[in-house]
Amino acid sequence: METIFLTGFIGSGKSAVSALLRERGIPVYDSDARTKALYDESPVLVPALEEALGIPLRTGEGKLDRKALAAVIFNDDAARERVEAMVYPAVLEDFLRWRETHDDVPFVVLESAIILSKPIFNGLADRVVLVTAPREVRLQRVMARDGLSEEEVMRRMDAQQMPLDGIDTVIQNDGTPEQLRRAVDAVFFPKK
Repeated sequence: METIFLTGFIGSGKSAVSALLRERGIPVYDSDARTKALYDESPVLVPALEEALGIPLRTGEGKLDRKALAAVIFNDDAARERVEAMVYPAVLEDFLRWRETHDDVPFVVLESAIILSKPIFNGLADRVVLVTAPREVRLQRVMARDGLSEEEVMRRMDAQQMPLDGIDTVIQNDGTPEQLRRAVDAVFFPKK
């Protein structure tokens, strides 16, 4: 069974591609959603983060205070590195467990915007697919989707960095939904 990384910058359409793959019965591991779930599911992750950062990170209900964590990691590079050193191994372990439960398909997909910049995941993918769209298209999509101002989206776009070496295939996503469907079929389900 192949492991395919699906990546792309904010607003490129990774989620749309993932939805099309799921329609075809392909399991897609949404790394953002699973990371958020791990904060809630793991009995040790949040306490370990609190110890590493030296600050409380839980709400009154004992769950991770995501705003408190974001305030730290987006303003302190050293703190972000400490958090990533704990979180990414947990995500990798979770993905490997998840992948084992899907041995009845030709491939599984790991969707992540940042996976290529995290060395812990090196060597895991058989193929890497990049979803892309022009910057203006991505800007408009994210503004509409997240209700953010142009300035807020531009800051997020400018902060997002990704090495582009190791990309095997590019899906250009600036057309119609039907064009995207055809591109996904051509890349993931080529006719023999």
